Amino acid sequence: MFNHYDSPIANSLGKTYLSVVHEQDVQHNKQQGEKMTETNTKPPIRVKMKVGEIEFEIECQEDQLQATVDKILSTVTEKLKESPLISERAAAPPRAETCKGIIQKLWEEGWFSEAKGLSEVHSEMARRGFHYDRTAVAHALIDLVKDNILTRVGRPRRYQYAQKKPPSK
Repeated sequence: MFNHYDSPIANSLGKTYLSVVHEQDVQHNKQQGEKMTETNTKPPIRVKMKVGEIEFEIECQEDQLQATVDKILSTVTEKLKESPLISERAAAPPRAETCKGIIQKLWEEGWFSEAKGLSEVHSEMARRGFHYDRTAVAHALIDLVKDNILTRVGRPRRYQYAQKKPPSK
């Protein structure tokens, strides 16, 4: 079988052909490199923008900046017109912040219509998501007894707390 790479003529033609193609590639790359350095002499511009809750970053050449910003702003304003803002939610009703306020809220709900012990009050508050120290709960219960909202019956360390007067509705 004849292999054309073994031929001295094909060998010389191949080298010449490769040499010509290689020279053309080198010239083309030089021209492209000159074009690239001409247009990329300035570093790209980076801009960060925030419109409402939307934040974006643009990186482009100086001559492309205005068109790019205009495109993005028009797109963002269209999207904001289409969908309501996420931040416009109904505000959650304010929660009682103090331990005494939470226990008073339990009283207003009629929870103390039957006598409850300290551990029951503490557990109910924890069940509702208010995790106070037992001593803080005990102090708040004593304050409500002094305010004539609750009454305390029983003996020390076994007190039961009940409403002294029903909440006014």
